[in-house]
Amino acid sequence: MPAPAPAATTPDPLDRYSRQVRFPALGEAGQRALMKSRVTLCGCGALGTVLANHLARAGVGHLRIIDRDFIETHNLQRQILFDEQDVADNLPKAEAAARKLRLINSSIEIEPVVTDIDHTNAIDLMGDADLILDGTDNFETRYLINDASVKLNKPWIYGGVIGSEGQTMTIIPGETPCLRCVIETAPPPGMTPTCETAGVLGPAVAVIASFEAVEAIKILSGAKAALNRDLIMVDLWDWTFRQLKISGLHGKVDCPCCKHRKFEWLEGEMGSHTTALCGRNAVQVASRRPEPLKFAEMADRLKGVGDVRHNAFMLRFATEGYEFTVFPDGRAIIKGTNDIAKARTLYSQFVGV
Repeated sequence: MPAPAPAATTPDPLDRYSRQVRFPALGEAGQRALMKSRVTLCGCGALGTVLANHLARAGVGHLRIIDRDFIETHNLQRQILFDEQDVADNLPKAEAAARKLRLINSSIEIEPVVTDIDHTNAIDLMGDADLILDGTDNFETRYLINDASVKLNKPWIYGGVIGSEGQTMTIIPGETPCLRCVIETAPPPGMTPTCETAGVLGPAVAVIASFEAVEAIKILSGAKAALNRDLIMVDLWDWTFRQLKISGLHGKVDCPCCKHRKFEWLEGEMGSHTTALCGRNAVQVASRRPEPLKFAEMADRLKGVGDVRHNAFMLRFATEGYEFTVFPDGRAIIKGTNDIAKARTLYSQFVGV
């Protein structure tokens, strides 16, 4: 008689992370904690794609990717999860990133959310996360994240890059200064460089996002003693690295957020619903609706203005020198102007109030 076939064995889920598990500071316990963790990633552009890539490969159990934007060719220089086919397919960044990440690691849950983070949805999007990560490009969203982090008592990691320089800090409510302890108000428009005026180098993005990612792994695996407590500033072109000691600010500054628990951004007292987009000569007009837009009907109504294209994720058309990208929730990105008032007028004319 032939020998019986060997019993099938279930692969150990830790096998794919074996090189990570062998790192003594993480180990098996830390890896298992990572696999049970939930992360909300706010923004999936330059910083966000590097962060998502690192965390998906590291085995974070549930990764919610939130982004309001779509992919353009100039993104490919630094946004590592996207390619030219994504541009041709008119895919939103969150959806395109999720498709790539599911091919990288099918054992984790990837949740793409194509929306704008604002005071009406921040708590819902971040409330069940163990950690919130900054992949954004503007301080308005960062202050909103900071408010939500302090109110929910959830850690978050700030990061930002312009040109060849970037900075990052880890924020643990109740233990470290929050963002507003260190940067109480955003710089006035036009007073600081932006990605439009100063450009941005892909390697600088990769360094700062990698700093954020390793801090994320520490938090999620329970290695809080190893966390960075400083504001880290790096310039790759000048080859400078600085650590600004900020831990002494905790409880010592008159912070409106973590000391007085005034959540001005989260309560809608601060910030706007119409935003000029960094480096895009474009404005986003946010107009939330109770039901998704019906793109087929909208395309029929707009057919007189020119070529109208749509898929399940967006509708696009151009008219009068402006390019419109409209999302199901009523948001629109209007390219061809940085004038918020003009953008609102165009939105009213072509999309509706």
